[in-house]
Amino acid sequence: MTNKASVLLISMMIFLTACSESQPAKSPVSTTSATPTMAATTAASPTPTAAPTQTPAPTPTPEPTKAVPLEVKKDYHMNKNYDIVPNDPNGNKKIILLTFDDGPKEQEMNQSLIDILKKHNAKAIFFFNGYRIKQKPELVKLVHESGNIIGNHAWDHDNMKDMPNAKIDQQVDDVQKAIKDLTGQAPQFFRPPFGSGNDYLKAKIKANHMLYMTWSNGSLDWEMTNNKNDPNKVIENVMKQLHGGSNILMHELPWTVKALDTLLTQLEEKGYSFVDPNAIELEMR
Repeated sequence: MTNKASVLLISMMIFLTACSESQPAKSPVSTTSATPTMAATTAASPTPTAAPTQTPAPTPTPEPTKAVPLEVKKDYHMNKNYDIVPNDPNGNKKIILLTFDDGPKEQEMNQSLIDILKKHNAKAIFFFNGYRIKQKPELVKLVHESGNIIGNHAWDHDNMKDMPNAKIDQQVDDVQKAIKDLTGQAPQFFRPPFGSGNDYLKAKIKANHMLYMTWSNGSLDWEMTNNKNDPNKVIENVMKQLHGGSNILMHELPWTVKALDTLLTQLEEKGYSFVDPNAIELEMR
C-alpha cells in the first residue's frame, strides 16, 4: 500500500470513530421506577399493630343444686278416735296404719319386719323408747334407712299420766334429741306408753309440731297369757276389730313377726291398703 493510501485509510477510521462517540447513549428502561419492589412497598406502608389479646372472663361455676326431699302430700288426718281418715270425703276409706311399739330390740326382728313391709309395699311407724335407742343405736339407723318412720315412745316405758311436768319434758325431749342425732330428723309422731297421758303432755306434743296418738285397733300381741305366743291369735284379734282407718298397735315380738306376712295378705284380700305415715297431717281433727 502506498503512503498516500495509508494516510487516507487512517483518516477515514478516525472520522468514523468521532461520529460514533457524538451519538447520545440510549438509557435502559428502569424497572425500579415503574414497579416498586416488595422491600420498597414494605418500607412505605406502616405495619398494622396487632390488637392486644383479651383473656375471656371465666365462666362462673354454678352453685351445686341441693337435693330437696320430696314432700308427701298430706291426704289424710287422724280423728279423735285415732282413726286415719282421708281429707277428701270421697277418698279411699279402706286404709290401715301399721305401728310397732317398744323397740328397737333385735336386728333379726327389725330386719324381718322391714322385709315383710317392703314385700307388701307398706310403711309403718316404729315407736322407740329412749333407753332402747341407747342400747341399739344401729337399729334406729336401720329402720330409718329402710324408709319407715320412727316415732317417739318416751325415754322409759313408764305411765306418764301422773308424771311431773319436768319429768315429762325429759322423757319427750331426750328421745327427740337421740333420734335426731342418729338420723338427722326429729320424730313427728308421739305415742305415750300404755296410751296414757295428760293435758300437759298433749299440749307439749302439739307445741313441738308432733301428732299425739294412741291406737284404734289393738292386736293384743303383748298379752302373752291370752295369746300364748300364737301368731294366729294376733291375726284373729286384728281382724275382729278391723274397720276403715284402723290404727293398728303391734309390738316387736317374735310371734308378731311370724304373723305379719299373713296378716297383711288377709288385709289386702279384703281390699285394704296401707297408708304412708308421711301423708298424715300433724293436727288431729
